[in-house]
This record gives sequence, structure tokens and C-alpha cells, in this order.
Amino acid sequence: MGRILIVSERCDNSDEIGAALSAMEVAVEYVAGPADALQQLRTGSFDLAITSCQSTLDEDMALLKEMRAIRPGLKCIFLARESTPTEVIEAMRAHVFACYTPPFSSGEIARVACCAVKEADWNDDIEILSADPSWVSVRAHCRLATAERLMTFERELSIRLPENRRREIMQAFREILLNAIEHGAAFNPEQTVEVMAIRTARSFVFYVRDPGAGFRHDSLKHAAIANPPDDPVAHVLEREKAGMRPGGYGLLVARGTVDELIFNESGNEVLLIKYLEPAPRRADDGRVG
Repeated sequence: MGRILIVSERCDNSDEIGAALSAMEVAVEYVAGPADALQQLRTGSFDLAITSCQSTLDEDMALLKEMRAIRPGLKCIFLARESTPTEVIEAMRAHVFACYTPPFSSGEIARVACCAVKEADWNDDIEILSADPSWVSVRAHCRLATAERLMTFERELSIRLPENRRREIMQAFREILLNAIEHGAAFNPEQTVEVMAIRTARSFVFYVRDPGAGFRHDSLKHAAIANPPDDPVAHVLEREKAGMRPGGYGLLVARGTVDELIFNESGNEVLLIKYLEPAPRRADDGRVG
């Protein structure tokens, strides 16, 4: 099911990722450092390379250039000690498959790596429209694999947030992004979503626009967010009637993990706002949050 090259450099996370991939029946080969990685690529082909968690993103970019000189089109996942928005943007421009900095989740990285091995039409799935570190805008094709990739980059762009608030907005962003791909685009890879990550002096904002016609809030009987207070699982029956998969909690989860969740009138554009510090309480102004 494909071959993955892991640059370990005595990195425990690399060993854990490799063990998880082996459990998924993916062939894994370890090398001690960049020079060994280049030598292995000269003697055999690999579907994916994973860099060392001891490296910097600048070092990873230099290694990627050398690896692709040997194996053009090689997919690569970057693991690095830290990142800056400028470095993350450069990784996106270089068509890196995914990008991670600590804290690493070996299981998640292995899952995305396994997905990378399977993906064929991936190279142009994320198009950068604006590359200012404070305003990054992309257009992405509506594939689940592309959503997973985009999540890793957007997580790195939200680095200024405290870890707990970063985790909360990423959970909300994931739900909104997957909702856009499933309901807005019906998993059609020819369709695209637009995503912006905007950093202000006091907040971090995600904007998502899906290609669908949108929705009215009174048409969301299949979603948990529309349940009446006395029937918290009413949407489950509605989903069964419509033959939909189990779920429907996305908007409810998103509402509970950001400071403000704002939809446009037609329901196909949404803002997710997270403040660098908890937002002060205020009177209801029509926003969902």
C-alpha cells in the first residue's frame, strides 16, 4: 500500500508515527538524517517522505528541494520544532502535503500520511489567493484529503492564540469546513471552498465560503443546533428519515467553541472569531456565539 520514508534523527515521535503506519500495513523505512534520505531516494522510489521533528521549516524546505530534484512530485509531510506564518505560506506554495509543529499527534500524522499515499490528484488542490501573513486566503477543492491538509496549515497560522483557544477554534473550523464540503459541495472534487485566516491585534478569524446555495436556519431540522430545548436528539430522527449518515452536531460544536459565529443571509458564508483573550459578555446582537 505504498512506501513512506521517515527521517528519524533519534526522534521518538518519528518512531511512534512509523509504528502507527506499520499497524496500518504501510511499508516504512527509516533514515538517520537528510543525507541518508537523499541516498535512499536515489536507490528506490517512495510515495511520501516525513521530515524529522528535530528540524526547522527552513531546513525542511531545503531538503524538499533536493529530494524533488531526485524524485519530482514526491509528497512530503513537514515536522518541525516551530513555525512562523511566513514559513507556513512558503510550505503551502511548495505543495507540501501537510505541516506540523509540537504538540505532535502521532496517530493523526500517521492517518494523514496514509491518506497521502492513496491520493493521486492532490498537487493543485490548494491555491493561494492572498499570502500576507496577517491575511491568508486560499481556494481548495472539496476533497476530504484536501480538508485534512488545509487543517494542518491553518493550525500553524493560528499560532498566536493560546493553546486552549487555538484548539477550540480549530475544532470549530474543522466542523464548518467539513460541513461546507459535505453539504455545500456534496463531496464534489470539482467544486471549491474559499477560506481566509485573518489575524487582527485582538483576535483570530476564519472565513469560509462554500459553493452551495446556502441554507435557512429554519431548514436545519437535520442538525443538532435546531433541536428544541426539550428534545436534544430530535435531529437524529430527521436524519434517519432523510437517509443521512449519523451526525449533525457540527454547527452546535462550532457555536460552543468560538466567541462569535456569524453567517451571511443565504447561509453559505461564515465567520468564526476567537479572541486572544476571552471576550467580555454583552447583550445578544443576533450573532450565534
